[in-house]
Amino acid sequence: MAKSQIWFGIAVVAALVLVSAVAEDDVVVLTDDSFDKEVGKDRGALVEFYAPWCGHCKKLAPEYEKLGASFKKAKSILIAKVDCDEHKAVCTKYGVSGYPTIQWFPKGSLEPQKYEGPRNAEALAEYVNKEGGTNVKLAAAPQNVVVLSPDNFDEIVLDQNKDVLVEFYAPWCGHCKSLAPTYEKVATVFKQEEGVVIANLDADAHKALGEKYGVSGFPTLKFFPKDNKAGHDYDGGRDLDDFVSFINDKSGTSRDSKGQLTSKAGIVESLDALVKELVAASEDEKKSVLSRIEEEASNLKGSTARFGKLYSKLAKNYIEKGSDYASKETERLGRVLGKSISPVKADELTLKRNILTTFVASS
Repeated sequence: MAKSQIWFGIAVVAALVLVSAVAEDDVVVLTDDSFDKEVGKDRGALVEFYAPWCGHCKKLAPEYEKLGASFKKAKSILIAKVDCDEHKAVCTKYGVSGYPTIQWFPKGSLEPQKYEGPRNAEALAEYVNKEGGTNVKLAAAPQNVVVLSPDNFDEIVLDQNKDVLVEFYAPWCGHCKSLAPTYEKVATVFKQEEGVVIANLDADAHKALGEKYGVSGFPTLKFFPKDNKAGHDYDGGRDLDDFVSFINDKSGTSRDSKGQLTSKAGIVESLDALVKELVAASEDEKKSVLSRIEEEASNLKGSTARFGKLYSKLAKNYIEKGSDYASKETERLGRVLGKSISPVKADELTLKRNILTTFVASS
């Protein structure tokens, strides 16, 4: 098989996985091109027209996402949103002049009625149920942020096997409330990482702990890495991508903002170099290179030790099953990843596929 064909196959598989991930979002993202394909069809649609910089839109976001999660399985209802900064044409078409604007489109109609009620999940759900003839109950939001208290703070935060990000907050703090949905997403992104903890502490209720760590305003974010349990201030941005980049950089993880492993996950440069030698080696030399791979893998510590074992196993398979093993297995893994599988299984297969990519590229 030609190298260009192999890379094309990998690219297609990656695209399919990405599309699958986007399709799983609870609130459907509409564009100028997709609006008429989704709205006005065989289901009623509630559409939020918003702008990314709009404060009221940011405040609405967690409520609207909760609504989307609740109605996700209701086939007769669509919960959607349009970024009017990016898709001005459709927003102009429907008379949007302020943000957020929420409109209801009855089944089979592109003639909307404006929603004028309260902007919370409960009121929105009541409205959609009434207009859409459904009886959907609001779903309880999952909680991935670890809640700290004086009883568990030291056990969790001072654990030298964990990198811990802590938000010190107060329940009455407006900025804390605005940060809450993003912070929960950060926790969701890293929930599969055993060495990373995203936590918070009510420093209003537990003032002594807040004072111990120099908290004088809310929210205060502090990072407690494995090698510095005195902690230091987090001074980065407060968007999801900012937090994800910070944790990836400090903890050596490789997650994207949806919690999926990136193409860099599992890659060890020293072992990649040896894999290239293995692929180029003659049949008589391959066992010698394999021994070097196993030796290098055995010297790895921490989370990379797991990757080393995977390199060794795949190198053995490559020798035993022939030079086309890597390309065939990469394609097989891509097909499996394109299906609905558990996050744990997806991580396992993605790591394997990432490492195999070096074998394929070196062939």
